Amino acid sequence: MTGNHTSELIDIGVNLTHRSFHADREEVIDRALAAGVSVQVLTGTSLRSSTEAARLAARYPGQLYATAGIHPHDAKGCDDTTIPRLRELAALPQVTAIGECGLDYNRDFSPRDVQRRWFEEQLGLAAETGLPLFLHEREAHADFAALLRQHRAYIGRAVVHCFTGTAYELHKYLDMGLYIGITGWICDERRGKHLRELVKRIPLERLMLETDAPFLTPRDLSPKPKDGRNEPAFLPHILQTVAACMGKSAEEVAEATTRTARTFFGI
Repeated sequence: MTGNHTSELIDIGVNLTHRSFHADREEVIDRALAAGVSVQVLTGTSLRSSTEAARLAARYPGQLYATAGIHPHDAKGCDDTTIPRLRELAALPQVTAIGECGLDYNRDFSPRDVQRRWFEEQLGLAAETGLPLFLHEREAHADFAALLRQHRAYIGRAVVHCFTGTAYELHKYLDMGLYIGITGWICDERRGKHLRELVKRIPLERLMLETDAPFLTPRDLSPKPKDGRNEPAFLPHILQTVAACMGKSAEEVAEATTRTARTFFGI
């Protein structure tokens, strides 16, 4: 996948509105394209970042898309205006999913009952708009799966972004018909060791790739970025690791995950 790019890649999770990209955002987008990452889906995690992501995506039609949602960390700031404003964003052509939404019991930046309430509100919005869901779950599997199950009949496609969970959790998500997003976490020989085994169990038609830039810079990247910042141009590196773990060619995994992402996001 280095040198001449025979297949394109789609990065389904990029925090391109993050302040670390303020100085060189255009160059980051150009580098991604040069690396074969033809499409980026920008993650919305609050009303502000969702609005910024939609605005930025509008400037790069066909190349950048955006999600609109409230991350569980930000759920405590939600009020009666939140869902109507997300609904307006969801109507924009470049906005292709509701999220990042879900539950995070690892950090508990928002009280758990508040997290659950606003996750449910966004599940309702996804059902209403027909848009897929971009999901976040950390140390909250039981409640997260239970809420999804309650709404499963009404919501369509959903991806558990940045999956780092257990075999049990993976199989539960796959049984529920969910898609799985894999990041550079798999490149970490310490924390990501279990993921290298688990990725073999994900059907190619349910797998998508993401950097979660500027976070989760692949640990084994060489040379390492001086500032430690992850960027979408590093997605081919993640692809190589995933393909090696699956015992498949990078070409096959690239084609499958790109096809899956295009269908999933309707792009």
